[in-house]
Amino acid sequence: MRRLRMRFGALLGVVALFAAGLGLSASAQGPERVDLAIVLALDCSYSVDAREYDLQRKGLAKAFLDEAVVAAIESGPTGRIAVTVVQWSADDIQQVAVPWRIVDGPVAAADLASRIAGAPRMAAAGSTSISAALIYSAKLLAQAPVETNRQVIDVATDGINNLGPWLRDARDVVIARGITINGLAIKTEVSYLHHYLRNRMIGGPGAFVEIAKDYEDFARAIHIKLLREIRPMIG
Repeated sequence: MRRLRMRFGALLGVVALFAAGLGLSASAQGPERVDLAIVLALDCSYSVDAREYDLQRKGLAKAFLDEAVVAAIESGPTGRIAVTVVQWSADDIQQVAVPWRIVDGPVAAADLASRIAGAPRMAAAGSTSISAALIYSAKLLAQAPVETNRQVIDVATDGINNLGPWLRDARDVVIARGITINGLAIKTEVSYLHHYLRNRMIGGPGAFVEIAKDYEDFARAIHIKLLREIRPMIG
């Protein structure tokens, strides 16, 4: 049965993310300035089997090896972005698969791609709580050891919210913090998923939904999505 109430504080928890060992540079002047801090949230719910998770993982890794993606990052005002990867399913199941990394060129991008490609499925399968994934991701952004004017949560999913807070309520809490929420609708389970995400999940400046017709199409869709998220910073 759908849970109508959840204490946001309990869901957010305490997420300790430090610069040491995470590819982040510390200085006496404070956190490093980046053009974008982005949480890439991958669906690990019951509807996602091992092959489908692998297609997400490999597709995301491939995107960061693409020259156009690296060029877009390098062309920003500071020439770098901060990235973390989260796996999620039920309201109490979220797992950081790749902690915050700074990407400032092909070497860092290749390192990130390697870490993504090597990340096993860490989050247990469960129901689909997009709302909890949003709130958890917002907490990661709040504690990111970088400074930026742009924060984005990028949620990939093949299903609708069926556990945890109402999705629109969670969205409103997150975008009130100045965070943009974008979606990648993988249309293997729900034919109207892209409309659902547009109406109930995305929000903030320039928010959009990218569509993957199936998991085999994920690599193409996430590549386009990342370019759209990075390129508004330039020019």
